[in-house]
Amino acid sequence: MILLPADDAQRELLHNEIHARPTARIRLPALVVYVAVLNEGISRQQESEHLRRLPGQGHLQAEQLTGNFLRLRFATHTVKWERHTEFTRYSIVQHLPEHAYLGASQPELLSELVVSPDWLAGIPGRTITAIKLVMTHGDLSTPEQTLALARHWFGDAPVVASVVGNTGHSWAVTDFMVGPSGFERILVLTPSNTSPARAGRLSQRLLEIETYRLMALRGLPVAKELSPVLAQAETQLLDITAQLERKKASARELLEQLVGVATRIERATAEHAYRFSATQAYDSLVQQRLTELRERPLAGTQTIGEFLQRRLSPAMATVVASSQRLGSLAERISRASALLRTRVDIATEEQNHQLLEKLTRGQELQLRLQITVEGLSIAAISYYVIGLLLYLAKALYGLGLPLHPEIVVGAAVPVVLWAVWRTTRRIHQALHKHKGV
Repeated sequence: MILLPADDAQRELLHNEIHARPTARIRLPALVVYVAVLNEGISRQQESEHLRRLPGQGHLQAEQLTGNFLRLRFATHTVKWERHTEFTRYSIVQHLPEHAYLGASQPELLSELVVSPDWLAGIPGRTITAIKLVMTHGDLSTPEQTLALARHWFGDAPVVASVVGNTGHSWAVTDFMVGPSGFERILVLTPSNTSPARAGRLSQRLLEIETYRLMALRGLPVAKELSPVLAQAETQLLDITAQLERKKASARELLEQLVGVATRIERATAEHAYRFSATQAYDSLVQQRLTELRERPLAGTQTIGEFLQRRLSPAMATVVASSQRLGSLAERISRASALLRTRVDIATEEQNHQLLEKLTRGQELQLRLQITVEGLSIAAISYYVIGLLLYLAKALYGLGLPLHPEIVVGAAVPVVLWAVWRTTRRIHQALHKHKGV
């Protein structure tokens, strides 16, 4: 029976996202060899080809990697592949060799690796995190003796350690050092009754903390590299603003300088805005995973969270400050541009006002000249008409008509002037009427 409307096209995809990366179940004691690599420029096809190099995986297809998660099960171990936006991580979970149990001193682990060294070294990408996570049993009821054994496992080097979980069910110990092999080491001690699901969740949190920590720190070199660029831009912007206030430089010169500064800042924003945003996102994930550990301190050591916060917080503050500084500088450039545009607009309005005054004066002069020319034209036309009338009167007088030509023409002068003036006015009215239409 169909009791629901048709499914949205993305319903199944969105629903199954919560199951996209299931937590591993790890039976203790176990060794987890974990490698996270940056996957920029690395395709899924390349990663599937590398996974096919594992024994018995020649049938693996690239389509099986579309879900961003794949767990390959073998007789003695599992290999997990997991792809994220910027990195891909590989986890090899195998049984812990007996010589690496608690009580050993700096045990050699990679010699017991179930995958070939060539396969591990051939993972496509650039390594960002590599960890040897050892999970074994320990007696947590005797903290001092157990902690001494944990230090001995690290070669009596300084370590940080935390009691994790609401009930303090496990310990996590590490030295946060990259050894000659390129791997960090984390030791997890749990009671013998720890379930595989709890061990899997704990391992995932610890591995993600270190991965996200290093991904977050990728923004720190960018912030340090950008700092002198921002300082130079701030100095130039301050100088431009001062010149704008003193009005000692032309608008064109200031505009060219401002465009140069704005171009550099816009380029820096385009290049680094994503990195800064990603850094803050990764730092949030680190804080979330630390909260999920529910740490408690062990006497004589720092907790993992405390150790990380004292070193990670300043770096994150530097990145955040650089990001805010970049955004603030862009806003200040925008305000300076607005001030410069205002100055240019005012200058343009003054020029337009002066131009309009010149045009008005020119039109007035032209109107006066036109009136003068019209007056002269009326006089000239009247003169020619009167001359014609004089010739006509003389002709009539010669024919014997009893009239005096000069008197007749003199009497006609006012009439001629009025007639010419009236005709000119009608022509003006006709022109104005035509323009109105």
